[in-house]
Amino acid sequence: MTDILIRNAFAILTMDDAGRELSGEDILIRGGIIAAIGPDLPAPGAEVIEASGCVVTPGLVNTHHHLYQSLTRAVPGGQDALLFGWLKTLYPIWARFGPEEVYTSALTGLAELALSGCTLTSDHLYLYPNGARLDDTIAAAAEIGLRFHPTRGAMSIGESAGGLPPDSLVEREADILNDAIRVIDTFHDAREGAMVRVGIAPCSPFSVSRELMRDAALLARDKGVMLHTHLAENDEDIAYSLATFGCRPGQYAEDLGWTGPDVWHAHCVKLDAQEIDLFSRTRTGVAHCPCSNCRLGSGIAPLRAMRDAGVPVGLGVDGSASNDSGNLILEARQAMLLQRVARGADAMSAHEALEIATRGGADVLGRPDCGRLAPGKRADIALWDVTGIDSAGSWEPAALLLAGPARVKHLLVEGRQVVRDGDIVTLDLAQVISRQNRLAAALKG
Repeated sequence: MTDILIRNAFAILTMDDAGRELSGEDILIRGGIIAAIGPDLPAPGAEVIEASGCVVTPGLVNTHHHLYQSLTRAVPGGQDALLFGWLKTLYPIWARFGPEEVYTSALTGLAELALSGCTLTSDHLYLYPNGARLDDTIAAAAEIGLRFHPTRGAMSIGESAGGLPPDSLVEREADILNDAIRVIDTFHDAREGAMVRVGIAPCSPFSVSRELMRDAALLARDKGVMLHTHLAENDEDIAYSLATFGCRPGQYAEDLGWTGPDVWHAHCVKLDAQEIDLFSRTRTGVAHCPCSNCRLGSGIAPLRAMRDAGVPVGLGVDGSASNDSGNLILEARQAMLLQRVARGADAMSAHEALEIATRGGADVLGRPDCGRLAPGKRADIALWDVTGIDSAGSWEPAALLLAGPARVKHLLVEGRQVVRDGDIVTLDLAQVISRQNRLAAALKG
């Protein structure tokens, strides 16, 4: 692999341990790793990327997504519903998916993430209709070249047993655990710099049994992989937990082994002070999804309180059926704005929100090798052109979330260029979009 020199950056927001912000310096990439950062670095024979008009950041990290949902954006009947009603509208549509729908929607969602500066994303796939498998999304990530943390999700309690999903979308719990073992053994890479790591992710407390939650935690610890689920998303979620389990979601999670640094929960909009303290003490992570929380009317998550308590927090765009977009840099801006709405204009700075979107998300996913720019870290790097209209007149062009582009100029993952001059270079995006729209039209009928 040829060395790459990112030369003469307007600004480098390192997100390293010292929180350095550099100007006019270079980044040398060798073998997929950052070899050096400094002024006028010698790099004979290196490929040069000119960064004089660019802010350079670590690649953004997405800690919660449902990639398959990019085929069901803005579906009538679910646009104005709360979580449970929204799910009831969409479950019958998702039941008609198959491998092609899951693969194509993943390609679309991953491309959208890449264009918004994302280099590492998780995905929560919890339904497998008509022969679809987690393998389909892993193949899509390999094609586009993003670093990927897919999770083997699951639903096991259907409508006939008092659950929310239709029976056609649930699986036998033994089959769920056996397939989790298969995908971990086939794809999971625990090494530093891994391009694929697999997690275990029963969908939610209202779609699987307590036994499956407990068994999933035991299996994950045996295999050395992470655990993920939805938790405390809205008032309906809290009411269900109290009525069904006789406790709040935090207690439910703790009782079943779902706390610790190898666990991260999506949403957590309704965590109370005791639950925040629990997550802080146990180093349990949270995927904060502000746009989806707004779209579904779930509320404003206590992000400031979680951060102040030391809870590990990253950002998630959530699925495109509840966000309608998968733009991670705009998700970071929304996180900042909502905390200001809730707690005042000084509640969260643009820099802190960007830190959550980079270093914060990497730490939630157990990836200290990502999310920061420093020698020895992976060369997952986003370059943002601040010479355009978005930043024109900005007194601090490095303040990307206040006045900056929503689309990346260049994106490198493991030192390989995925976006060049604003375009995906690893696949034919026009062809993917055409296929995506054809599949969506067929589902619409």
